[in-house]
Amino acid sequence: MDIDLARTFVEIARYGSLIAAAERLHVTQTAITARVQKLESHLNCKLFVRNRAGAKLTADGEAFVVYANQLVQTWEAARRDLPLPEGYRNVLHIGGEVSLCNPLMLTWVRVMREMIPSHALRAEIGDGKQLLQQLEMGVLDAALVYQPTYWPGLQVEQLLEEKLIQVRLKANPEPYVYIDWGDDFRKQHDAALPHQAKAAVSFNLGPLALQYILENGGAGYFRTRVVQSYLDAGILERVPQAPEFTYPTYLVYSRDRDSAVLQSAFELLRTIVKADTDWSQRWDPMI
Repeated sequence: MDIDLARTFVEIARYGSLIAAAERLHVTQTAITARVQKLESHLNCKLFVRNRAGAKLTADGEAFVVYANQLVQTWEAARRDLPLPEGYRNVLHIGGEVSLCNPLMLTWVRVMREMIPSHALRAEIGDGKQLLQQLEMGVLDAALVYQPTYWPGLQVEQLLEEKLIQVRLKANPEPYVYIDWGDDFRKQHDAALPHQAKAAVSFNLGPLALQYILENGGAGYFRTRVVQSYLDAGILERVPQAPEFTYPTYLVYSRDRDSAVLQSAFELLRTIVKADTDWSQRWDPMI
């Protein structure tokens, strides 16, 4: 199928208008109409109901949104990766959630560059749902996430078992800072600590929250490996009798994309995880 048909469909669905899609794609409205008709002919169904207000998706159109997005994203990934960089056999595409990018993803990329020099690398950082969707579409080979989805064809391996523990700055333990560690954590947190369900300060990124507490004071929940060096140094201390929450990290990959090279990359990752390294996520590399 012509990729322009899928791209046109996505733009109309996004903006609810053939005119808006024409402006975005820099073509005439007549061309947009022709593309819609051609796409509907290929699929043998009606995708839009058009009226004065614009274009509304039919039930079939709603169902096609997922496929159209997959087509466009997969095509864009192919355009980005091809031709292969000179001297490389293939490309490994890996992804990880934001709070795992430093140091786990950084170290993994560095070691793979040393140990698997035949392959180029593409590292993608994003939220878990986005990474899992890219994995399902075949855009990624593997992803590191906190809350995996057990779809057919996906292999899920628990890579690391960690806890979220509440710590505070010794010199200034207030205020309580809420860090968004996902929906499951929110439910468990609010059930265990209803008086802290609505914090005055909150972050959706762990490293940013940690930096804030170190500079301004406060308490919050962090992964044990991230705060251990600060606990050892006496900068932070654990909050007595605060509940702990499990927070494992999972390696997820598609069985269809499995290969000997990918398994070698996974073995390197497992070795990195077993090493007792500093995960304190200092922003200044000179500290």
